[in-house]
Amino acid sequence: MLPERVSRLQQKVSKLKEQMHELGQMEQRLETSGERQVSLSDPDARSMATSRLGSAVVGYNVQAAVDAKHHMIVAHEVTNSITDQGQLPAMAKAAKEATGHSKPTVLADRGYFEGYDILECEQAGIETLVPKPLTSNSKFHGRFDKRDFIYDPSRDVYRCPAGQIAIHRYTTVEAGKTQRRYWTSACPSRHLKPQCTTAQYRRITRWEHEDVLETVQARLDRTPEASRVRQGTVEHVFGTLKAWMGSTHFLTRTLPRVRTEMSLQVLVYNLQRAIKIMGAATLISEMRA
Repeated sequence: MLPERVSRLQQKVSKLKEQMHELGQMEQRLETSGERQVSLSDPDARSMATSRLGSAVVGYNVQAAVDAKHHMIVAHEVTNSITDQGQLPAMAKAAKEATGHSKPTVLADRGYFEGYDILECEQAGIETLVPKPLTSNSKFHGRFDKRDFIYDPSRDVYRCPAGQIAIHRYTTVEAGKTQRRYWTSACPSRHLKPQCTTAQYRRITRWEHEDVLETVQARLDRTPEASRVRQGTVEHVFGTLKAWMGSTHFLTRTLPRVRTEMSLQVLVYNLQRAIKIMGAATLISEMRA
């Protein structure tokens, strides 16, 4: 082998070893910090899924509470949480405090649905309108799903579509939630079983605070326009802010700086909204008073 080729190969091997060493150091940092991601350009940024299937963007999770009447941002926060779960209680409470409303109603999309988050809001006097994600494939396969089983709180039983009674069998704890299991012994002999389950018995799971989620669902059923109202408020605000900020969005890096940048954007947005609603002269007069 020619000496020049040997030299090039040695350089490539050396470079690969350096890269392997750097990757090993990153892995060590992740194990030490307990994080699952590391960003080379911004240590606080995280890879987050977008609305487009299979795509993601490295950035921040911006939360905003917007009032439905005037489209003013009443509360906001910037986090690097990769999902919206866990964000609802803090934002709802911040909005309640900012507006001074004794019992506000908060609208959010399916990404915010989490039992304990909703329970915390309801206990704080905040009515929530959060649709439950449809995670079951039963309807897709032409089978009954949980919504077809009617719960009777007075007897603590479920009535199945075939008219049979599913009784409580046992209680377990899964992912920190106390769950009760129900089923009927009549399953194997029912003519509707193929439309119900492929297993021997159709088991129904009920969270210990399921009544709170049922209250929220009943509230949603009475408010069919909730989704449209939410889209016309917070989505409109985010669209406006993104148009102002341009394709790159945040210009700063690290969480403290990004939070400052977002606060300035919110301040400008709210000032413009106030001018449109009240007029510049009235706003200046109110600010001086």
